[in-house]
Amino acid sequence: MRYWNSSPSSYRKLLAGLLVFTLCNSSDLFLLLKIKQGGTSDTETIGVYIFYNLVYAAAAFPFGILADRIGLKKIFITGLLLFTVVYAGMSRPGNWYWYGLLFFLYGLYAAATEGISKAWISNISSKDDTATAIGTYTGLQSICTLLASTLSGWLWFQFGAATAFWTCAIMSFLVAVYLFLIVPEPQIKKSGAQSQ
Repeated sequence: MRYWNSSPSSYRKLLAGLLVFTLCNSSDLFLLLKIKQGGTSDTETIGVYIFYNLVYAAAAFPFGILADRIGLKKIFITGLLLFTVVYAGMSRPGNWYWYGLLFFLYGLYAAATEGISKAWISNISSKDDTATAIGTYTGLQSICTLLASTLSGWLWFQFGAATAFWTCAIMSFLVAVYLFLIVPEPQIKKSGAQSQ
């Protein structure tokens, strides 16, 4: 936490947005529980999740290249908007094909955010502080991830799955707006997003 006090304002602004988003990015188990409740079999549920991981793996490198060309911020915000669509879509009943489409988009979301967020942090931190900046983010992210699953579980239990998913969708959309309006586009260093 000492680094937070001495870090540049651009880092603190970015981290604030990333951590608020993490609070609405609960465990994937909630997604799997929802599609299981939708009537899919165990085999179909596992198949959909494997499909998501394949999409994520296939899209990660192209998204890194695209981020180097058009900007980390644009790609990351695109990822947040995809997340918003997926969680809004999960709030309604669907069949195997509907969930397959949502998990395809979810794979694209993961590819557009996972490595990109760390590349963004590295590009607004000094060379000497890059590891500390990413480590601080990762530590705080872990705490927020735990809180996110607790919050989603509480909303699900108290108000139903639709409320839980809509809350996450709205929060992620607001974070996308915040990043677009408040946090400046970073200058990409030579390492770029491809190395992430």
